[in-house]
Amino acid sequence: MDPNEPDGADPMEQIRPVSELVDYPSTPWRYLWWLTRSQAGRVARGTVLGTVWMVTLPVPPLMLAFAVDDGLRRGSMGRVVLWAVLILVTGIAIAVVAILRHRTMTRIRTEAALQTIEAAIAQSVRLGASLTKRTTAGEVVAVGVGDAWTIAMSLTITGPGVGAVLGYAVIAVLLMKISVVLALIIVVGLPILLLAIGPLLGRVRIRVSDYRDAQELLSTRMVDIVSGLRVLDSLGGKRLFGERFVGESLTVERTGTRLARSESLVQAIAVGLPALFLACVVWVAAHLSAEGVLTVGDLVAVYGYLIVAVMPISSFIESAKDLNQALVAAGRVVDFLGHSPDQRGQVTPADTSFVLEDPASGLRVKSGEFAVVAGADRGAISAAIDRLGGVVASEATWNGRQLTELDRHALRSRVVVLDDDAFVFQGSARDVVSSGRTVDRAQLDAVASASGFDEVLRGLTGGWDAEILPRGANLSGGQRQRLRLAQALALEPEVLIALDPLSAVDAITEAQVAQRVRESRRDSTTVVATTSIAVLGLADLVHFFEGSRVEGSRLVASGSHADLMRQEPRYRRLVSRDSGDDPSDAAAYEVGA
Repeated sequence: MDPNEPDGADPMEQIRPVSELVDYPSTPWRYLWWLTRSQAGRVARGTVLGTVWMVTLPVPPLMLAFAVDDGLRRGSMGRVVLWAVLILVTGIAIAVVAILRHRTMTRIRTEAALQTIEAAIAQSVRLGASLTKRTTAGEVVAVGVGDAWTIAMSLTITGPGVGAVLGYAVIAVLLMKISVVLALIIVVGLPILLLAIGPLLGRVRIRVSDYRDAQELLSTRMVDIVSGLRVLDSLGGKRLFGERFVGESLTVERTGTRLARSESLVQAIAVGLPALFLACVVWVAAHLSAEGVLTVGDLVAVYGYLIVAVMPISSFIESAKDLNQALVAAGRVVDFLGHSPDQRGQVTPADTSFVLEDPASGLRVKSGEFAVVAGADRGAISAAIDRLGGVVASEATWNGRQLTELDRHALRSRVVVLDDDAFVFQGSARDVVSSGRTVDRAQLDAVASASGFDEVLRGLTGGWDAEILPRGANLSGGQRQRLRLAQALALEPEVLIALDPLSAVDAITEAQVAQRVRESRRDSTTVVATTSIAVLGLADLVHFFEGSRVEGSRLVASGSHADLMRQEPRYRRLVSRDSGDDPSDAAAYEVGA
């Protein structure tokens, strides 16, 4: 990003596409260096401003000493006024530099936090369906919410941190001109302070890691509870999980208390030791002044330098603490970014005529078919659908070539798997259905008609401009299903695989929508997993599964709905159970009956 962009520029407009963020540093130190190097211009400006600010802080005490010795002691009011004006101008200049430094460092920290969040989002997209196999929901939440800002805070060291070193050196040089003894106390005191705090920082780092682990566990539990609250409530498990959440919250509290104790000890030493050796400097300076070695102006300057010295000392301590915590957070981020997705090849399928096959279940779908997969075990059917659609790594093939050998983007552009539980994002109905792409109104209307979403639009204020809330909270279950179906149809995939896409709508609407979808996708391939008789009757081919996910579910018969009703008693029992009809009345299911 350009370090010279106008102050009013929107940082969100500068975010890089997630597709560009794929190669990440492999260690915490390299990750921090990557964040620093990625905004080198702004960091350089922050370093300059931080250095100028720290170096100029001792100037007012120096001028005050001149005002005392050159003005007051000589009785020259004109010299006193001159030095007073110079001190005022210098103070204003220091304040302006401080404002610019703070604004620059805020931008640096914000950009670093955004980069970490971007990287987490990009990695989540990159991992895709393998995300849940690589990490937990709590880890992703902790990385995006807590670790991002913890890491960003450590970049303060690039501004005031660097400036503190030079500022402290300037104070030591100024004291050297007044008294070598005073300068030695300042120079020797800092290493003693750092040596005293060093071992404690190691303990803090361990405490931070423990606290981070407890936070991750609690975040995972919280995500699980929120996502499954209705189910837990209906099954009577809300109290049990609530007790577990309280227990894990207490664990976070205990680890946080231990961390706070260690940090408070660091803070106590950080405040106590500097106060001790600064008091020594004042005591020595007072004796030297009483002996006539130092002038009154020198004594005033020494006292001013000591007050100013608190700033770089505090900066040293804060930088060390921030860096210590950032290394823990960066280690977590690097671990998350180091996960690799399921292996995919680089082959782009060019076939216009194809056969999709899942050897694990025996499911086989030809191009141009409207196929229905029916079975009693939804979990087993869902697993077969995921394999056939390439959502998970498996031995499923496209014209004999395993899907894992195909280019991921090419596969996703041709095969879309519609999950009944897919997340609904917030936005206008137009943006949600078009998935943020540019889709003309005629195509949107056609998609809405085919999916039955046009009926939903008529009930929304604003039509296509109506606001859809996160998770489709302002829609019913059936309306959300039709919205998801409209999204999938708007992509115009060559292969659409849908898992129970209309289970929450009434039978009449389901039959109408199923017929429209079949007509709109007459030249494409559609696979629907359902036991709805309204959809089964439209299928070119019905694939009947039996068994469970645990015991193994496989294809046992394929054929038209009418043929299976006549020839396969188990299929007839499945369909009759779901429709409420008499399983012995097979003739009722004949086409055209």
